[in-house]
Amino acid sequence: MNTAFYIARRYLFAKKSTNAINIISTISVIGVFVGSAALIIILSVFNGFEEVVLKMYNTFTPEVVVAPAGGKTFDPDAAVFNQVKKDPRIYSYTEVLAENALLRYGTRQSVGLVKGVSDEYLKNRSLDTITVQGDFVLENTAGPQAVIGSAIQNYLMINTNDPFTPLQIYSPKKGSAASSVNPADDFTMATIPVAGVFELQQDFDNMTIVPLSFVRELLQEPKNISSIEINLLPGASAESFKKEIEKQLGKEFVVKDRLQQNQVLYNILGSEKWAVYIILTFILIIAIFNIIGSLTMLVLDKLKDIAVLSSLGAGKRLIKRIFLLEGMMITMTGCIFGLLVGFLFCLAQQKFGFVQMSQEDLMIPNAYPVAFKGMDFVLVFVTVSLFSLVASALSSNLSVKKINYINKDL
Repeated sequence: MNTAFYIARRYLFAKKSTNAINIISTISVIGVFVGSAALIIILSVFNGFEEVVLKMYNTFTPEVVVAPAGGKTFDPDAAVFNQVKKDPRIYSYTEVLAENALLRYGTRQSVGLVKGVSDEYLKNRSLDTITVQGDFVLENTAGPQAVIGSAIQNYLMINTNDPFTPLQIYSPKKGSAASSVNPADDFTMATIPVAGVFELQQDFDNMTIVPLSFVRELLQEPKNISSIEINLLPGASAESFKKEIEKQLGKEFVVKDRLQQNQVLYNILGSEKWAVYIILTFILIIAIFNIIGSLTMLVLDKLKDIAVLSSLGAGKRLIKRIFLLEGMMITMTGCIFGLLVGFLFCLAQQKFGFVQMSQEDLMIPNAYPVAFKGMDFVLVFVTVSLFSLVASALSSNLSVKKINYINKDL
């Protein structure tokens, strides 16, 4: 057995002549224990919120979207798109034509995004979960239907149960120079009944979803589209699929995955998590550096042992290693138990949800969400190990600082 490790382990459990050493060592362990547990719990909660938020966004965000690198629209009937459409990994292939338009209902009006989608858009299984009024239906025997965001409904005061008052949508006519005596002549106006209302997030709730054929008539665009939204079958890799069609489409088109479509959101979630990690790490560092006081007093308590070891031929390196390992044992004991308790707490929260949030929301669970990531446990363990090594190394230097004088005095 390693001599330094054996002696350090004996010191860890042996009684000290001064009770204050035991107290300070216990405080050090508890401090690291609480800091490690808190850090892994907070990181897991952030992971949970990240999953919830991204799941909400992913309801409307396709796995892959294709848009023109220049201009607003493109021809979807090109041979390359016909080839992409036949890919066996594709679950839904939705052609989209979207443009801002003036929305009017009764005497109220607002500007919002009108998004025309092809039939495969309705393959999205999450649409019913975000529908808060009516049904997510885009076409029936009566003709095209619209599904609007809750922000549009609240502003225009739209009544989905009123079949006699349709939503009016105005779009500028192509080539119109706005020189008509009557400004209404410069706009194309179409009416459509509202079948339902969805509520998701502010970025999407200002949107009106209608059939693609309806938007083609409104915008006088019989052929081109704005983008193609693609969702893949379970198990298919969106990253590899994206790389493949990027090569097929060339530089004339931009292909984005979910991360690139919501780059700002991912950056915000990541920066918040790292900010919390840094703040809690500073608190953990304070707890870890309590080990300096504990080891300093232990060195003073073991001066006679140090002198005996030195007389028996133990070098300064061995003596320093003994107290270095002693400090590492104290802090890593707290770290391991902290990670274990933090893991069990998060596991219990996942199963029972006993810590509740104060506000209820249809889209967000009442209990604080938690999610595990193996790298978080590695990160906390490495962080504690690194600062524990620094603190223990500083303290262990005291054990050999005046070893020659100690031998003479004893």
